[in-house]
Amino acid sequence: MTLDELDQLDLAAFRATLGGIFEHSPWVAEEAWPLRPFASLDALHAAMCKAVVDAGEEAQLALLRAHPQLAGKAALRGELTESSTREQQGAGLDQCSPGEYARLHELNAQYEQRFGFPFILAVRGHTRDSILANMAARVDNPRDEEFAEALHQVERIARLRLEALLQA
Repeated sequence: MTLDELDQLDLAAFRATLGGIFEHSPWVAEEAWPLRPFASLDALHAAMCKAVVDAGEEAQLALLRAHPQLAGKAALRGELTESSTREQQGAGLDQCSPGEYARLHELNAQYEQRFGFPFILAVRGHTRDSILANMAARVDNPRDEEFAEALHQVERIARLRLEALLQA
């Protein structure tokens, strides 16, 4: 799909096309739709990110909570979105050793208990080891710092998904 084609879509089609860019949060696409036409992929991404910022902390927390744990139960049951499955497989999270799964599970639980949302990392370019290192390093961050970092990672994931969609 091209950006010009995207700009021509009605709200329902726009939402259907971009509804998964921000995990299980089609409201982000809905908020960006009235700002069409977009001059560039950067402009589209910026509009969607602004919708998240403008939505406030409660909606941002819901957005973070919509993300699955890395190599978590949903992944093991095959319940991830197509994008999340592809991203996690690309980082090798579907090939974890029993020890790696145990460590991921432990860190996921610590992180979610401490912050109230799952650990989020744009995993493209990461390995299982670098993901585990990121989790271990971030689990002790102050909550406000980690909330901001999680939102930053969501924006990175969204950017990568937009690039994949518009270059397919």
